[in-house]
Amino acid sequence: MHIVVMTVEMSLPGCRSLKEKRQRMGGLHERFGRNPAVAVCESGALDRLETSEWTFVVAGIDGRRVEALCQEIEDKLQRTVDGRVLEVTREPL
Repeated sequence: MHIVVMTVEMSLPGCRSLKEKRQRMGGLHERFGRNPAVAVCESGALDRLETSEWTFVVAGIDGRRVEALCQEIEDKLQRTVDGRVLEVTREPL
C-alpha cells in the first residue's frame, strides 16, 4: 500500500471575505472526494482571506498510480481554482 499526504498552499489575491474564499475554492470536496483513493480537507489558513491550505491523502496499491493521481490533482487545481498555487509538499507514509 502506498500513501502520500499532499499539502497545497494557494494564494487568493484580492479575496475580501470568507464567503468569497469559499466560492473561489468551492467544490474541492466534491471534485476530489468522490474518488475512493482520495481524502481531502481544508487544513490551514482557515480564517485568512488571501491564503488557503488544503491537504489530500492519496492511497493505492501502485506507487506510480498514486503519484499520477497527485499530479492530476495539482494540475486540476492550477486550472480550476481562481488563485495560484504557491507551494505543494508531498510526504510519503
